[in-house]
Amino acid sequence: MGFSIGDTPPVRSAGGGSVVGVTYALDGVSVLGAAPVENAAAVAITTPVTNEVPVSSATPVTDAAVENAADVTDSAPMMNAASAFDIAAVANTATPTTPVVDAVPSTKTAVAMRTIPAREAALIVVAHGSRDPRSAATVSTVTSEIASERTDLDVHLAFLDLSAPSVEQVLDTVAARGHHRAVVVPLLLGSAFHARVDLPGLLRAARARHPRLLLTQADVLGPDPRLIAALRDRVLEHVTAESGARITTSDGRRNYYAHKRIPPEVADLGVIVAAVGSSSASANARTTGVARRLASMTDWATETCFATAEPTVSEAGARLRERGCDRIVVAPWFLAPGLLTDRLHRAAPDLPHAAVLGPHPALTGLVWDRYDSANAIIPLTA
Repeated sequence: MGFSIGDTPPVRSAGGGSVVGVTYALDGVSVLGAAPVENAAAVAITTPVTNEVPVSSATPVTDAAVENAADVTDSAPMMNAASAFDIAAVANTATPTTPVVDAVPSTKTAVAMRTIPAREAALIVVAHGSRDPRSAATVSTVTSEIASERTDLDVHLAFLDLSAPSVEQVLDTVAARGHHRAVVVPLLLGSAFHARVDLPGLLRAARARHPRLLLTQADVLGPDPRLIAALRDRVLEHVTAESGARITTSDGRRNYYAHKRIPPEVADLGVIVAAVGSSSASANARTTGVARRLASMTDWATETCFATAEPTVSEAGARLRERGCDRIVVAPWFLAPGLLTDRLHRAAPDLPHAAVLGPHPALTGLVWDRYDSANAIIPLTA
């Protein structure tokens, strides 16, 4: 579920009726606050996010600290992603606004500046953050590709932790540039502590600072089939680079199964889907589901391993060999490289490792789908 932060504007939908003072689930996006909601028949009461209990972890690295390949053991300097590019709009010319200020110092070199009407909902993509500068650099490239798809919208990148600019800084900048609405899309593969507790709390605090700014949190990326197709592409890119086979990869459209063309020379491949890992059995089971869907998409033999839990990459490799696989590739279920992907490399130096998901048309299309779904809940004007 996503979360719309704001307790004043009503929300437009089809039909009539209202429910007041609870947490609503409406068309895939939740609305927090006491705002009237039209179409009571489509509204289901859910548990407020503030009552959710963080998941504890028995592993040395907690779920909250390592979600989406976050790294917590390095002491490298913080990476300021905004120094690589700044895709925020310049001052709004449609209506008078607070003077434009940058959340953090930046050099605007990679992406041309442009003026965006403040009435358009800005997109804020929120990544976890990492002490490893490769992570911020990869997410910056991902965000640049996202912004290039819709040049008429204001797109910003923010980080929950360890990298800059922070979520608070970017939200303040969006408000200062005259926006009254923004959609926040978490670049997270799972709906854990950060998506359920941390980010909603940051949006509530921003709402208190900027009461005229309506913020809608979209759903996480999750194990969307398009991302699994992207995972397949990363494996194909790696193994066919050695064989020279020609492949057709996904383009991010919904008919991703139309791109299922596996060269015969890699049809007998064994793939280890490697993820962060969790103390939650249900969270680990979702990763196992990713491996199964990859197997159904490709007919490859698949196993799952985790960087912070069991089974390990060595154990997963042994299982594939028992199943008769002579060629094995590790496929990291990570958006960006970091210390945890390095840990997997060190644990299995004899196995080839495909690239992380990183920039991919499927990821770009999925983020915009999340934006559109959350943006469908439109505040009524007075």
